[in-house]
Amino acid sequence: MLVYAIRRLLVLPFVLLGISVVLFFLTHLVPGDPAKVMAGEHASPQTVEIIRKEFGLDKPLPEQYRLYVANLLKGNLGISIVTRRPVSKDLGLYFPATLELTICAVILTVVLGLPLGILSATRKDSKLDHFVRLISLSGVSMPVFWLGLLLQLLLYRHLGLLPIGGRLSVSTVAPPKVTGLYTVDSLLALDFPTFWQAAVHLALPSFTLAFGSLAVVSRVTRSSLLETLAQDYIRTARAKGLAERMVLLRHAVRNSIIPTVTVIGLQAGALLSGAFLVEAVFNWPGLGLYTVRAITRLDYPAVMGTSLLITVTFVLINLLVDLLYGLLDPRIRY
Repeated sequence: MLVYAIRRLLVLPFVLLGISVVLFFLTHLVPGDPAKVMAGEHASPQTVEIIRKEFGLDKPLPEQYRLYVANLLKGNLGISIVTRRPVSKDLGLYFPATLELTICAVILTVVLGLPLGILSATRKDSKLDHFVRLISLSGVSMPVFWLGLLLQLLLYRHLGLLPIGGRLSVSTVAPPKVTGLYTVDSLLALDFPTFWQAAVHLALPSFTLAFGSLAVVSRVTRSSLLETLAQDYIRTARAKGLAERMVLLRHAVRNSIIPTVTVIGLQAGALLSGAFLVEAVFNWPGLGLYTVRAITRLDYPAVMGTSLLITVTFVLINLLVDLLYGLLDPRIRY
């Protein structure tokens, strides 16, 4: 398994190279001149030309890409046209917020999606099964930004139970930065009031982000478990007199979990990229807001850096899922 993981990691640079080629030329197909956007509408042509030369935008596109790859191999993602800071530094500032939101959404997806799918399968065609299927249909079909606005209207404006957005309240000071995750950093600092504030502010955006994914996970879990429960070895286990709970947990769930783990891995990557809309709705200061601003200002280095970071994260998540297969099913070997 270790050899397999190393081989997958060695392929990662080639994946990034291919992604960088596609992203670089796609981003440069967008009409507009980032130098003009950065200089302002009233800037002189001389000022625009100076900015264009400063960021290498005056060179042919293949030459720009060659210089970008040369810097990328040195760990240099370029300088953001908007912030004038290294893109790697910007990612270090904004990525922890998105990562914290995504991790919380994945936890909610697993904690809620798996039990709902299991209950729906074990009570097939009952009222509970119909209710779970209704949730699944709603989660798949409902736009995430619309759900976020509805929850803000209900839980913030009418009930006043949860904050409307942001990572902390205005009066709360952020904990000392260790990981950039406010919940983790506040626990490390033993600052429990700040931890509570961070957790409360996470609740609404993380549930909004997780709702569609937990619907998919519950649906796949139900389908896979129903297929497993119809197998001969399940009937044999019941005929031997095993308790229904033992049959379900030890035999059925364990043998039906592989498709669910696959979907969870895919949804984790989708949640990371899908957090952009949620961050815009809840004013969450993560990669979403940073990337949207970069796109509107034609900030090519920032868009490229964000896309490559998400690509690396997605590949690592899929590698983790593949390794989990061997732990869940002893018959799988690499």
